[in-house]
Amino acid sequence: MKIIKLETFGNEFVTFTRVTTETGATGWGQLSTYNADITAQVFHRQVARHAIGTRVDDMEDTLNLISEREHKYPGSYLRRAQTGFDTAIWDLRGKLAGRPVVELLGGTPGPLRAYASSMKRDITPMDEAARFVKLRDDHGFTAFKWRVGAECGRGLDEWPGRTEEVIPTVAKALGDGIDKLVDANSCYAPARAIEVGHILQDNGISHFEEPCPYWEVDQTAQVRAALDIDITGGEQDCELSAWTLMIDRHAVDILQPDVMYMGGITRTLQVCAMGARAGLPITPHAANLSLVTMCTMHLLKAIPNGGKYLEFSIEGLDYYPWQDGLFRNDPYRIVDGHAIVTAEPGWGVEINPAFLDNATYQVTQ
Repeated sequence: MKIIKLETFGNEFVTFTRVTTETGATGWGQLSTYNADITAQVFHRQVARHAIGTRVDDMEDTLNLISEREHKYPGSYLRRAQTGFDTAIWDLRGKLAGRPVVELLGGTPGPLRAYASSMKRDITPMDEAARFVKLRDDHGFTAFKWRVGAECGRGLDEWPGRTEEVIPTVAKALGDGIDKLVDANSCYAPARAIEVGHILQDNGISHFEEPCPYWEVDQTAQVRAALDIDITGGEQDCELSAWTLMIDRHAVDILQPDVMYMGGITRTLQVCAMGARAGLPITPHAANLSLVTMCTMHLLKAIPNGGKYLEFSIEGLDYYPWQDGLFRNDPYRIVDGHAIVTAEPGWGVEINPAFLDNATYQVTQ
């Protein structure tokens, strides 16, 4: 079954893709979020033109062919564009088989434990604690992640003293029986990261994400060697060589690929297999409620070394106004702290026609 048309519908924040075969069958996917309008240009110029005329069953080889044909352009934008092809083909395959993607990957639909993930640093420690407690009580979340330091902050805090205040304030408010995670987003040099890590240990936090600049793998390995809690990372990395280096240097305890940054499900599965061989669990990055979280849900329910929980963004339209109206129905309900992986064919979601009507449209056929 050959691919005859690849389309994009979107804006600068999020762009959906649609693949059409010679039989008229279709599947929906998504480019990675953020600067998605630029990624759409890359998609049509450097991905779609190589994919047109290839067979649906040959998608994995086609992805390799794209990398070979575009060998002078490795890196983030090519991978973000490839994601639009990969995720649309997986949706198409599911629809053709009448099965959800999770089953095509070897898993089963159903509930998946989620952790409530805060993206905010401009929130006071008391306000962060209060909204976490409400989410715990109202939706049954049993795990939470919040932010320390400043994003790529060169050792600085969002404001002086915030890190030392937010760690114990939130940890105490949540109480016992809750998994607690923090994310430094590449803030610290090793010495400061280790200092913060000891504060985390003292307050029962078990997960310290991206403590050092993610590109400084040896710095992260130094922090891991000095602390007893899990050091995690990998969300930014999109080339397989980076994962090899991270694993070989024993830099992290948990690998965190992002399906959309990696180039789709197929390339993310390669990282999952690398982690399995190294005895490392996979807790993917999924920081918004576009299609990335749904794709991650299907993946996590299928891989043998899936981590303890799904990252689930708690930020609404005040933080991500572009999330409004992406899907016809809300696919992201939380029941007793669990997201629900659908049994519907493909990804099991329907893009909102109103979004498509107002989107920038491009086609390669």
